[in-house]
Amino acid sequence: MSDGNRFTGVAPALVTPMRPDGAIDHFALEDHFSWVLHQGVDVLVPCGTTGESVTLSDEEQKEVIAACVRISRGRVPVLAGAGTNDTRHAAELAAAAAEAGADGILSVTPYYNRPTVDGLIAHFRAVADASGLPLILYNVPGRTGLNVTPDDLFRIVDAVPAVVGVKEASGDLAQIIGVLHRRPPGFVVLSGDDELTLPVMALGGDGVISVIANEAPGPMSELVHAARDGDWSTARELHATLLPLMRANFATTNPVPVKTALELMGRAPANFRLPLLPLSARSEVRSTLRSALEIAGLIEPFAPPGT
Repeated sequence: MSDGNRFTGVAPALVTPMRPDGAIDHFALEDHFSWVLHQGVDVLVPCGTTGESVTLSDEEQKEVIAACVRISRGRVPVLAGAGTNDTRHAAELAAAAAEAGADGILSVTPYYNRPTVDGLIAHFRAVADASGLPLILYNVPGRTGLNVTPDDLFRIVDAVPAVVGVKEASGDLAQIIGVLHRRPPGFVVLSGDDELTLPVMALGGDGVISVIANEAPGPMSELVHAARDGDWSTARELHATLLPLMRANFATTNPVPVKTALELMGRAPANFRLPLLPLSARSEVRSTLRSALEIAGLIEPFAPPGT
């Protein structure tokens, strides 16, 4: 098995900034990717769920990944999202990501068609063969309708050596413990939920593919690096400060809250492609986000006029 340790630490699941007409805002994208990189993150992850990959064309995905590679300039690895439920298409996306310069592939389990374990093995083998890159398997049953259990995961790993790690977003800590206890040497286990990062790392996990690292890349990097160094007091303190924002980011469908938060921070406009819509000005989620950003120290507390 290839060693997946280069994909450990904090890996922001990068948003894809867009213009009001739905086109990619390349200026805002490069600005955001550069800002996040310079806050001390360890890996960059373009074109995942948070990056709205399902509504990007194949050519747009390749452009976003290439921009990420160009901005990184080899300073951190680029783990490119390149997954779908059609194996042939997933293999094409992975090959394009490799051509764009990605260092690894974040490959989601096929959604909706819910294949057997043998089908998953064939799927990931095809993706690995097409890209020639290491794969991080993305297990997110809340989106795919398919949960990869530890038994299933390690059947896949045994059959497809290119699978060097897992992004575990089942939300099931007992399942994640099962993965951690059974993993072979060099196999990376990344939390797929910001809120579970601290407990997963306390149990031996290797980091997180993170939504909040779009808004708070510096503090989230400090949290993970403190946990990695055994400084649990600092890690717990940062976790408590960031927890309201971690939860607010999922008060409605991701990435609507995180893009809205970035707009509140003055970093990038909150534009989306249908079927996602922006939050209304009176949305309770917007108020929750503002409060969480204030607690995290990312925006100044709101002062009513005249105060």
